[in-house]
Amino acid sequence: MKWTCDEEQKSTKRDKIEYDCGFHSGFVNADIIEHMENDEQFNALANLFKIFGDVTRIKILKVLRVQEMCVHDLSKYVNMSQSAVSHQLRVLKQARLVKGIRVGKSVFYSLDDDHVKKIIDMGIEHINHL
Repeated sequence: MKWTCDEEQKSTKRDKIEYDCGFHSGFVNADIIEHMENDEQFNALANLFKIFGDVTRIKILKVLRVQEMCVHDLSKYVNMSQSAVSHQLRVLKQARLVKGIRVGKSVFYSLDDDHVKKIIDMGIEHINHL
């Protein structure tokens, strides 16, 4: 029996199936190859997802999604010390997920742009969908 990847046929006798998924038969999708050549972009994306892998940083981003805030007030919402919040904000700022604006002696933090809001919203939508 011979079938391709986009067919939904299944067999319990896999050793008797001749599997032709396209790549091995000589067909190569140039668009896929083009997108697979940029390891630098893959590394940057993996690092971005690592930053989202910390619960504290997610809490900070969720608060800042609603309102810009100084470290003092933000620390109350996430129930952490100001120094711990400052450390996490530094990580988020380096990743260009948040930005700070100095007003007098205080710095008010907000999400860097609408892309960050979209990432948070899409993540929440995805977990609510599961």
